[in-house]
Amino acid sequence: MENKLPPGQFETESWPILHQGDVYQFDEETWRFKLFGEVEEEKVLTYQEIMDLPKTVSTVDMHCVTTWSKFATSFEGVRVMDLVDLVKLKEDVKYVMVYGYYNGDPFGYSANMPLEELLGDDALFVYRWKDRKNEWQDITPKHGYPLRLIPPASFYLWKGSKWATGIKFMKGDVPGFWEELGYSMSANPYKEERYR
Repeated sequence: MENKLPPGQFETESWPILHQGDVYQFDEETWRFKLFGEVEEEKVLTYQEIMDLPKTVSTVDMHCVTTWSKFATSFEGVRVMDLVDLVKLKEDVKYVMVYGYYNGDPFGYSANMPLEELLGDDALFVYRWKDRKNEWQDITPKHGYPLRLIPPASFYLWKGSKWATGIKFMKGDVPGFWEELGYSMSANPYKEERYR
């Protein structure tokens, strides 16, 4: 799907900033990342524990529901699959809800996705990025620092929770923040799945 523009999209070389609610101000002392839901035992990680995990660099195309697409942005971060490996899932876990800060609530923002589609190298919780015009740099607070999910190009970017705080493992699919407001549950830009 690389460099293939989905229907209704235009290409941009910038990385537009769109977000809902306040910009989270990172506090390492209080920030935590939680793995919970349909797991044998919950796990809570500090920022340092996240940073001590194996790192992956992946180049991803991003597609925003507001109609912009940005190709070939490289990110460094922790793969979703490496976080999944830290817990023992119960049987029949097929979906996740990825949480992030929203107006001070660490679990106020959420985005639902099928787990299977997040188990490749192109699903990362990222903290650094670069592109053709920019060298490696930390993502900014407005882009989701200290940790933000960048989903595969088969999802619109609203599935990429900013200021990420955890993954809830689920057997069934339930709507997240934008899905409850009428956005698509599956959000595939190549099928133009913007709304329900």
